Amino acid sequence: MTDVAERRKRGQEKAGGWGETVRTVVYAVLIALVVRTFAIEPFNIPSGSMIPTLLVGDYLFVSKYSYGYSKHSFPFSMGLFSGRIFGQPPERGDVAVFKYPGDQGQGVNRTDYIKRIVGMPGDRIQVTNGVLHINGTAVQRTRIGEYSKANGLYPRGTLYRETLPNGRSYTVLEYSDAGPADNTPEFLVPANNYFVMGDNRDDSLDSRTRLMLRDFSGSARDRDQLGWYVPSENLVGRAEFIFFSHDPSAAGWLEPWKWPEAIRFNRFFMAIH
Repeated sequence: MTDVAERRKRGQEKAGGWGETVRTVVYAVLIALVVRTFAIEPFNIPSGSMIPTLLVGDYLFVSKYSYGYSKHSFPFSMGLFSGRIFGQPPERGDVAVFKYPGDQGQGVNRTDYIKRIVGMPGDRIQVTNGVLHINGTAVQRTRIGEYSKANGLYPRGTLYRETLPNGRSYTVLEYSDAGPADNTPEFLVPANNYFVMGDNRDDSLDSRTRLMLRDFSGSARDRDQLGWYVPSENLVGRAEFIFFSHDPSAAGWLEPWKWPEAIRFNRFFMAIH
């Protein structure tokens, strides 16, 4: 074989190797997009609104198929249809990820929220002295202990076991029964909408609070309305289980020497109820 032929063969083999690598990467990206869109999607918890159920630094998987699919099931909410397809309604008590309705599903910074669904379409919801009422009946609430954050630098709270009318129960945190959102007017949940609350009842921007409307510049303003609801179309999925947890107060990502002590191994693969 001549030198020219040998060089040509090596060039073809090299091009074929690069082509195979590119195809592999493209296939991997496509598979990841399909899984993320139609099966499961990872999320992380940036705030304490769902303490004690979810902690800051928890990483969890959300099932996208649980409630069917809307435009918000797709990356950047780029679905080319309205409403839901293959829709299944959530159950009362589900911990759900949804698009914040103040963004109206528009703009660059569409915001993912995670809260617990406590009110179904047609329900009358009210909070009185910290106690949730559904259709005029107080939800069962049983004190189970105390809660305090690290180092004693924060006020001590009270943990309650709350049980919904369908039997779903979970733990909520109250620092006071006289906070700004512990006494509300009665809210009537519209059709195809849901009422959501954080398990950290005194530190959660949820359906009891004012709706913040964001414009495309990222600024925000109050709508003259107390209370908001999550449209069915805004549901992204149901939180299933925690796959990783890291305490950001113990070690930041720029402090790798502290990572082992900051990882919460006891929360790995914990189911979310």
